Amino acid sequence: MESGPVCTCWPGATVWITGLPSAGKTTIATTLATHLRGRGRRVEVLDGDQVRACLCSGAGFSREDRHTHVRRVGMMAEVLARNDVLVLVPVIAPYADSRAAVRARHHRSGTRFLEVHVASPVEVRSRRDVKGLYARRSAGELSALTGVDDPYEAPEDPDLVIETHQQDVGASVAALRALLTTKGLA
Repeated sequence: MESGPVCTCWPGATVWITGLPSAGKTTIATTLATHLRGRGRRVEVLDGDQVRACLCSGAGFSREDRHTHVRRVGMMAEVLARNDVLVLVPVIAPYADSRAAVRARHHRSGTRFLEVHVASPVEVRSRRDVKGLYARRSAGELSALTGVDDPYEAPEDPDLVIETHQQDVGASVAALRALLTTKGLA
């Protein structure tokens, strides 16, 4: 079966959505992806946990393991984006140098890269606790929780900051969609 022409109305790009656990990264990414697909946009979501399970299984949470994970996700995103896919990447990526390496890879290939910081206070993230990480940490079952026991280096100059404790999912998605529109990506 022959498929119709692929819409190349929009260039590809990577939207790196970083933030601490339970800040709302994946919720924003998947909600936006559904909306954009409905408008005919080619979109992929590379969720950090899903990629870790498939491509980085066995990797731990040392600084080097986290850097390797971020590099792998970044390479996948860059390849997709280079081929006119909008790639939404909700991943913690706690270290600035790892995110800078991903940005540099995109720059070298001439592929667009945006960085979005999804932020909320620890009290809000602990209440959400989507994966039970904060509860497990409180029970002593988990150590090295990013942002609590392990460092998180917030982006110094992101393209957008979304404070999910001050707005709901709809407003957060609208803010990201507005950024993409101003950049000619949606």
